[in-house]
Amino acid sequence: MLAELENLSLQDQFEELISTGDQVRIQEFLNNQNISDVAQLVSENEAYENQIISSLSPHRAVSTFKILDFPEQKRIIQSLPPHKTAEILNELPADDRTAFLEELPTEVVRELIKLLNPDERKVTLSLLGYPEGSVGRLMTPDYIAVYADWTVQQVIDHIREVGKDSETIDVIYVINEKGEFVDDIRIREIILANPGKKVADTIDNRYIALNVHDDQEKANTIFKMNNRVALPVVDDHNILLGIVTIDDVLWVANEEFSEDIQRIGGTEALNEPYLEIPFFKLIKKRVGWLIILFISEMLTATAMSYFADEIQKAVVLSIFVPLIMSSGGNSGSQASTLIIQAMAVGEVRLSDWWKVMRREILSGLVLGGLLGIIGFTRIFIWHLLMHQGVIHDLYGPFWWLIGFTVGISLVGVVLWGTLTGSMLPIILKKLGADPAVSSAPFVATLVDVTGLIIYFTVAYIFLQQLLGQ
Repeated sequence: MLAELENLSLQDQFEELISTGDQVRIQEFLNNQNISDVAQLVSENEAYENQIISSLSPHRAVSTFKILDFPEQKRIIQSLPPHKTAEILNELPADDRTAFLEELPTEVVRELIKLLNPDERKVTLSLLGYPEGSVGRLMTPDYIAVYADWTVQQVIDHIREVGKDSETIDVIYVINEKGEFVDDIRIREIILANPGKKVADTIDNRYIALNVHDDQEKANTIFKMNNRVALPVVDDHNILLGIVTIDDVLWVANEEFSEDIQRIGGTEALNEPYLEIPFFKLIKKRVGWLIILFISEMLTATAMSYFADEIQKAVVLSIFVPLIMSSGGNSGSQASTLIIQAMAVGEVRLSDWWKVMRREILSGLVLGGLLGIIGFTRIFIWHLLMHQGVIHDLYGPFWWLIGFTVGISLVGVVLWGTLTGSMLPIILKKLGADPAVSSAPFVATLVDVTGLIIYFTVAYIFLQQLLGQ
């Protein structure tokens, strides 16, 4: 039967087997697929996701469950029989199990913890006891530790004995009698060493370790800077507690990236898939920033009212208000987004603030100058067309003063926007806040108000004769 289905797509093969209701053939089919293909079938066949997971062998069911999105994991755990749920949770690596449980409501976690066997329950409760967002939540206790006075042969024998239960055997961790971390050794060095050589003679005492209370973002940065697949985790007394592997750090990086993108867009981090989050919770996440930005924009109206007399005397100034505001806001948003992204990937540090400021001053002057030239040219062309009778007179005899006002205002506003957008994330980071809070809409709103002040100040300087009438 399976041979007859080979020419069909994976989805068509699965639908054909489901229609037969033959559980044995379905199980054989699923256990012959790649884990990624099975995960794809789960995602595309919500009505059969429980049947798919239940048909897999325990190891393959856990491997598939690990790579599913959280909403799919949650649905499956909620609807599986208790014995199957217990089987998956107990077989999941401790770090993956902790990552899944910390996304669930407390009352649900309390019930699922009861399904774990005593050893796994102890490990899970220990990991969940560390602060949210800390390295302790990411680490796994499944690693290979050896003593410095062991021989290479003893290490190899130990790996053969316990290696199958370890998260990774790429790196071996050396401890002393007190459990303190001494060094780490790549498996390659163990394999190539003389079997009678002592572990103490193979280590170089050059290692990188994470503290259990370190922020997960710090771990992400350390992994990127050192090109490691796993790092040891120690407590404040240098006791080896576990390891963190690169797959968990990549998951954290993806989560942080999603949160930053949402904050840059002017909303709180959703922490749930868009289609899964309850409607009123979605409104709550968005309304706060909208209200803050709306109130901030009221300052724009206040600034406009302050310059009401100038606008009445030279109505033509109001034509360029949207142009000035949008240019400043756009330049600020650009700078803010670039700096937030650069800080997130470690390209810009707090100590680089002067380099950033110097670069953004030059960028603001050049960009503002280009926009200023375009603005002045637009007014000049309009004046020429007016003289040829193509269009009506808009600027009058003071067209060139208005042109200089718009041009120089654009230089000032764009310069101020780039400085504000680039410095605000750095200042927030220095104060311990999330730089992503300095979102593009927030910077744009801030620059709108100050941009108006710059514009009308420049207008007053250039058009004193006109405004004094």
